[in-house]
Amino acid sequence: MTRTRLSRSFYFLWGTQSAANAADVLYIMALTVLVLDHTGSLISATLVPLFRSLSQMLSGLLAPLLIERFRLSRLLLLSQSGQFLFFGAMALYLGTQGSSASLAIVFVLIFAMSFLDGWTFPARNALVPRLTASREGLLRANGLLSVSDQIVQFAGWGLSGLIIVWIGTSYTLLLTAVIYAVAALLTLQVKEPQTASPADAGSAVHAESDAPLPSTRAVLSEGWKIIWRTPSLRALTAIDAIDMLGGSVWVGAFTLIFVQQALGQGEEWWGFINAAYFAGTIGGGFLVISAVRRIGSSLLRYMLIGMAGYGLLTFLYAVNTNLILALALVLVMGPFAELSIVTRRTLVQHSVDSTQLPKVLSAQATVLHLFFCISLLGMAWAAETFGIVKLYIFAAVLTCFAVAVGIVYAKSLRKVEERELRGH
Repeated sequence: MTRTRLSRSFYFLWGTQSAANAADVLYIMALTVLVLDHTGSLISATLVPLFRSLSQMLSGLLAPLLIERFRLSRLLLLSQSGQFLFFGAMALYLGTQGSSASLAIVFVLIFAMSFLDGWTFPARNALVPRLTASREGLLRANGLLSVSDQIVQFAGWGLSGLIIVWIGTSYTLLLTAVIYAVAALLTLQVKEPQTASPADAGSAVHAESDAPLPSTRAVLSEGWKIIWRTPSLRALTAIDAIDMLGGSVWVGAFTLIFVQQALGQGEEWWGFINAAYFAGTIGGGFLVISAVRRIGSSLLRYMLIGMAGYGLLTFLYAVNTNLILALALVLVMGPFAELSIVTRRTLVQHSVDSTQLPKVLSAQATVLHLFFCISLLGMAWAAETFGIVKLYIFAAVLTCFAVAVGIVYAKSLRKVEERELRGH
């Protein structure tokens, strides 16, 4: 086996996540249109992503209880199958009730689906190191997942609107149910290596020592305690949270306002800017994949380069008024963003033992969902109060602050890097 070759199970994991992400985009767009048509209220329509984030945050808090009991591949299958069943129930309900459907029932089903989806992120990212055989393989796997995430986002948000116009909301929901079913079927083929899962390992220890099982509180708090006790994880979690705060300026509403107010253009240029940004991130992901050997030995250095470049380009974009230069800036921004994201994720996966990683990722996911909700509200207030240009400048400053955190904790992060190099 070559050092960067990936397992068959990884490719099934890659496939199931791509399908599930595509289904998520389709159903969010279809339900947003449906709720907007049903109520005529933009506030009601924004409840769809808000309910999703709140439910995923709650799910992240409770995920360690399930991680303690199930293997990660089984947990992922439970999540995907459950989402398919709940979505099937929603599609059937909306198809039979039509315009008389209760939005309360719809939002309950959205909450249930999102709760199950909250297990997916920690389960997926904790499975990846177990399905790769080397440091370079792990970096390549993270790059492939990141590229597929960006492609689905880029193509999905653009195509979903056309699909809804072509076939209508009802058939779009049916198509989404089929994609969820495909995701669940692919998950059946994800085979976790036959090593003791956290639940198995924990049960063996308790059986041998006759010690009492850990309390629910101890299980729920374990991931948080590991993050607090581990300097590298503290730094990476802080950087991710700061990145989430600043990264919200690329949510559609903010980019549209920037195009209108700072660049003086209409919605067509909003589409061009979004397309350039996603094209840059996709291209950046492929660049990371092609350079795994070089990057793998210097994760910290490339993480800092990625964040610094992204922050500088965000600042230049904020103060620029030239249309062509704006497109060029967001296109070049993508590779720096991907370099930062992929190296950060890999450092997190190297910072803790594989049996503890799922609980750490669950805690981190909860933090990120919380910061996403805060950032949407806070950035909207900041844009209205200080103006959209200053909002983007503030986002650039936040990224520089994240770079400073990385530099302050460079010694701890370098130890993670060196330990992994010795391991291989």
